[in-house]
Amino acid sequence: MGAGPDPARSGVSNHRRRRFDVRVVPHRRRSPLRLRDWRMGTKLATVLVIPSVAFLVLAGVQTQGLVGRTTELSDFARQVGIGRQITDVVHQLQQERDRTAGELAELRRSGGGGAARDAAIAALKPLQSSTDAAVQELRRAAGPLADADAAWQVAYSAALEAYDQVVYIRAAVPPAVLASDTILSNYHRAVSALLNLLAQPSPGEGRRALNEAVLRYVQLARVKELSSRVRAELYVAARAGRYGVEDQVELTDLRAQQLTALGAFRVAATTEQIRRYDAVSVDPAFTAAAKLEEQSLSSGGAEPKVLPAPQWWAASEQRQELLRQLEASVVDDAVGRADEASASQLRTTLLVAGGIVAVLLVALLISVLVGRTIARSMRLLRGQALRIAQIELPDALERLRQVTGGVPEIEVPAAVVRSLDEVGELAEAFVAVHRSAVSVAVEQATMRRNVNLMFVNLARRSQVLVERQLELLDGLEREESDPDQLENLFKLDHLAARMRRNDESLLVLAGSESTRRWNRPVALGAVLLAASAEIEQYQRVRHEQVADLHVVGHVIGDLVHLFAELLENATTFSRPDTAVLVTARPEGHGAVVEIVDRGLGMGPAALAEANEVLATPPAADVAASERMGLFVVSHLAARHAVVVRLHSAPDGLVARVRIPAPLLTPAPPMVELDPPVSPRMLTTTLTNLPRVTAPLADDPAPVAGGRPPGVAAQGPARPPGVAVPPDPAEQPVAGRRPRSVTVPRPGRPVPVRAEDVLTPAAGPAAPAGGGWWSRQGPAAGAATPDAAPPTVPVTGGVNERGLPVRVPMAQLAAVTQPARPQEPAPRHDPDPEAVGGMLTRLYSGVRRAEAEETTEIFLPPAGGRTEGGHQ
Repeated sequence: MGAGPDPARSGVSNHRRRRFDVRVVPHRRRSPLRLRDWRMGTKLATVLVIPSVAFLVLAGVQTQGLVGRTTELSDFARQVGIGRQITDVVHQLQQERDRTAGELAELRRSGGGGAARDAAIAALKPLQSSTDAAVQELRRAAGPLADADAAWQVAYSAALEAYDQVVYIRAAVPPAVLASDTILSNYHRAVSALLNLLAQPSPGEGRRALNEAVLRYVQLARVKELSSRVRAELYVAARAGRYGVEDQVELTDLRAQQLTALGAFRVAATTEQIRRYDAVSVDPAFTAAAKLEEQSLSSGGAEPKVLPAPQWWAASEQRQELLRQLEASVVDDAVGRADEASASQLRTTLLVAGGIVAVLLVALLISVLVGRTIARSMRLLRGQALRIAQIELPDALERLRQVTGGVPEIEVPAAVVRSLDEVGELAEAFVAVHRSAVSVAVEQATMRRNVNLMFVNLARRSQVLVERQLELLDGLEREESDPDQLENLFKLDHLAARMRRNDESLLVLAGSESTRRWNRPVALGAVLLAASAEIEQYQRVRHEQVADLHVVGHVIGDLVHLFAELLENATTFSRPDTAVLVTARPEGHGAVVEIVDRGLGMGPAALAEANEVLATPPAADVAASERMGLFVVSHLAARHAVVVRLHSAPDGLVARVRIPAPLLTPAPPMVELDPPVSPRMLTTTLTNLPRVTAPLADDPAPVAGGRPPGVAAQGPARPPGVAVPPDPAEQPVAGRRPRSVTVPRPGRPVPVRAEDVLTPAAGPAAPAGGGWWSRQGPAAGAATPDAAPPTVPVTGGVNERGLPVRVPMAQLAAVTQPARPQEPAPRHDPDPEAVGGMLTRLYSGVRRAEAEETTEIFLPPAGGRTEGGHQ
């Protein structure tokens, strides 16, 4: 047993491949709740998924924190970035507020005339338009921050509401119907709300540098706001031409707050920002405004000087512009820091997330590769196991079960898993188990073949003995004159014929073929008649409506055996006082034979089981020997594609046999000849027919008996000397003892047998050289010249022990004449198996002679008869 081809490349039909998916243990139901019932792929997936999910959860928590910080810094950067628009709006509001305060003072001083009102409106209109444009730009920039944190949204809403109040209060400025403090307070509130919104961005805890960056521009924006308030107070006094009662107190307070805010800015500002502030403070425009502001300070108890309005407004406006530029640079520094922090956090988040994803992918890839290797090994092992269990091993056992000659070599494929792990070891162990199973099956097949050969040898030997017994019974029946004793001899003859059929059944059991063969077609009626002659109760068989069909010669022996078994069962399992009817009719291109009995019948279960046995021939076992008939019928039917089925009848059973068209043939040409009739002919017709006597020995031909009922005469008219069957009225009923007639001694009829029925009454002349292997035998009158044995035995030298070496078949010419040459009866055809047995015994005798160191070989005298009774 060697390694066979790769099973993955072997051709397996689709319907057999689907059998791989069938559960090996079908009586157990797989439950998804039982861990041990999970498929291997599911278990591996679970082993891979659970750690991956746990890793994903932890990584998700970490990534979520990083994403949250990234989002927070991103919102912070956008809030800081919108500080540019906020400071722009604050600067425009400061310009509009300070100019509005001066125009209100001018309107109140001049009494609110039309010219003054128009001048105020013309002066304020450009400033109001600039403020509105700055607010619109702020609204556009704040659009993406609609989903920002709640605190910033509240501050932004408050700033917009305060600006709406400023827009509403503008209409009260030209008529000057409201107090200046009421109008200016709305501006103060709007600027304060915008500065609060400017200070709202928060980077969160742990980011001090970013908090300080926001604090720097907020402090500088407050410094600028206080400087704008001082400008407004001095401009109001300049337009009014005097200081009010509380103006000096207000100016003093504003200057103190300005110094405090400036100190806070210098504390929080970076060195570069302080340097830039110092550079702005020494600018000529800044120092000019500072000098004018110093003139408004009271010194030595003197009244503060009222500054010229146009000069002061121009100088202070330049100073505010310098502060605006410094404020913008500080805001840009904060925006840069915020953007850098946000980008850095985003990079960190992306790197961490990418690292997590990369680690997860690498882990999953490695896990999938390892799991796939294990799953593939298990899948290949499962496929090989199922292929062996469901296809290869059953096919091998079926081949070994059906083997007829030598036991073939069964190749066991190598393991499909080549790995050196536990799965590979399991695959090798499974292949070893497969080899052991095949080895045991081969041993059993060898043992079964040997047993079959023993059966064949025993059957052959038994057949030789039965043939010799039949030859002896022939002689006894010809020489017996007592009717009772002759009847007993007839019974022995039928028993011997049944013994021969049992030997043939034993050959079928062993898988061998029958030894009785015919070389030309025979009528189907003759085949059925021959089958009737093979059973004990042949008198009960009635042949009715037998069609004129002929069967090919090579299947006649098996068909006779098949019909004999069915007739045997029909006569055995039916009442003795009933007849078994046999009919044969053509159907399509084939023929149908029905055997009907009136007996016990069979139940539905037993009938189905019997038909299953007939449809599928079982293997030879003890059960087959117990029901030998069905076993033999099923195997003979399967051998020639004959369909046999049993059907229930109202009062019995019907066996229907369908003979296929290839087994039928046209009738052979009939030749009118008068050859000698075979000595084995029927002596009775139907049940209990009177025994018919034979003519004297000097008659030209022996007497033939009647035929079984229902069979028409075969061949030409009855030859001379044949007794006429008795009148049907003289025929007794079934069960009556036949009336005996005194039979002369010279010649005795012998009981009918299958070969007697199948031997035609007329046929073509035998070919030259005799009919050794033909059922017809040699032609009548063919004389065989006597051959005297050689005076010196023919040898092929001597062996090492000095014994002569026999030349096979060199002495056969000495076997010539029969022991009773006075009887001109034609020789019957010898059985090839009997001849084989004779030659085997001859060879055994030679071997025994060699063992006894005999130097002579004795031959029978000329004209002697061999052990098998053949010439």
